[in-house]
Amino acid sequence: MVAILGGLGAALMWATTTILSSRASRQIGAAPVLAWVMLVGLVVLAPLAAWNGVPDQLDWRAAGLLLVSGSGNVVGLLLTYKAYRIGKVGIIAPIASTEGAVAALLAVAAGESLGFAEGATLAVITVGIVLAAVASAETEVARAHHWRSVLYAGGAALAFGASLYATGRVGDTLPVAWVILPARVLGVVAVALPLVVRSGLVLTRRALPLVVACGLAEVLGFASFTLGSRDSLAISAVIASQFAGLAAVMAFVLFRERLLRIQVAGVIAIAAGVGVLSALHA
Repeated sequence: MVAILGGLGAALMWATTTILSSRASRQIGAAPVLAWVMLVGLVVLAPLAAWNGVPDQLDWRAAGLLLVSGSGNVVGLLLTYKAYRIGKVGIIAPIASTEGAVAALLAVAAGESLGFAEGATLAVITVGIVLAAVASAETEVARAHHWRSVLYAGGAALAFGASLYATGRVGDTLPVAWVILPARVLGVVAVALPLVVRSGLVLTRRALPLVVACGLAEVLGFASFTLGSRDSLAISAVIASQFAGLAAVMAFVLFRERLLRIQVAGVIAIAAGVGVLSALHA
C-alpha cells in the first residue's frame, strides 16, 4: 500500500509541476522558473536536513551519487522548462517521462542483465517517441519550435534518467530530505545566483503562485516517490511514470492542446512502454 500511495502521490505532484511550469516558463522564461523552484525547495528542505543532521552513511560514494542525482535533476528541469516554453505539454511530458528507460539502460551498463521483453519494450518506447515527435505545425517557424522542444525533451529524459538511477542507488541509505536537497542547492548556486548577479531573476505577480506551487509540488513528488520506492520500487515506479499521461490529459482539458492521431498513438505507446519497462526491469 505504501508503494501504491507513494507512486500515486509522485504522479499527481509531477503532473501538477508539468502544468504549472509550462505556464510559468512562457511568462518569465525557463531559467527564472527553475531558479525560483529551486529556491522554494531549498527553503523547505534546508531546515529538515539540518534537523536530521549529517547522516553517518554520507561517504564519498554517496556524495558522488547525490551529485549525479542533483545535477541531473537540475539540467533535466531546465531543458524541460525550455521545451514547455515553445512546445506542447502533451508531447513534451511523455518524451521526458522516458527517464525510466534511460535509468534501465544505465543499470544494464552497470552490470544488470537485459531480457528480451525489456529490449522489446525499449523498442516500443523508441517508436512511440518517433511518433509523438511528428511535427504538426503549418509554418516553418512553428515547425522549428516543435523540433527544438522535442530535442529539449529528449535531453531532459537523459538527464532525468541519470538522476533517477543515482537517486535509486542512494535513496535507501539516506534520509529523504538529504536525497532531495542536493538538486536544490545546485540549482540555487548554478542558476539562481548567476541570475541575481545579472539582475535576471525576474518574477511577475501572475507567475508568483505558479513557481511557489511548482517548487512545493516538486519536493512533495520526490519525497513521495522516495518513500514509495523503499516499499516496492517496481510498483512505485509504474504508477509514478504515468505523470506524463495525466499531464497530457490536463493540458487537453485546460489548454485545449490538440495532437494528431499519430502523435496520440505515440504518447500512448510511450506511457504503456514506460509502465511495462518499470515492472519488467524491477
